[in-house]
Amino acid sequence: MRMAENTLSVLKIAPGQHPQQVEIDNDLKALQQAVGGSIGASYPFADPVAIVYADDGKLMGLPLNRALRDEDGQMYDAVAGDFLVVGLGEEDFASLPPEMVQKYEQLFHQPEAFLKLGNRLLVLPVPDEPPAEKPRTKPPAEHDR
Repeated sequence: MRMAENTLSVLKIAPGQHPQQVEIDNDLKALQQAVGGSIGASYPFADPVAIVYADDGKLMGLPLNRALRDEDGQMYDAVAGDFLVVGLGEEDFASLPPEMVQKYEQLFHQPEAFLKLGNRLLVLPVPDEPPAEKPRTKPPAEHDR
């Protein structure tokens, strides 16, 4: 029983945030809305999944989101802006199976920050916990000392 899905269950990954499992309509317009522009797709993994991203996200100056790494863990590209991890059906995108949701949620779980150092790009994991803020106390005014 194979039927085209009307909605897709996919992972949406926004810069600085953890992946979220979302339902989106299985059509071009919904995919474009989800990533904020005309879409591009990349198939960097052996699994039947695709990364759907804003095709000209880097040109549009969207913030860099996550690094894509080769088998050795070396970054070869970075995705700019929001992107989706979708499953691949026989002819089009499909919902991500639960085990793929888990796998790619773990892979992209940690938000990353990108720091340009000369012509190199440094990728830093963003810590989960925001640093504890010290309670803000007003410095004593000059006449209170």
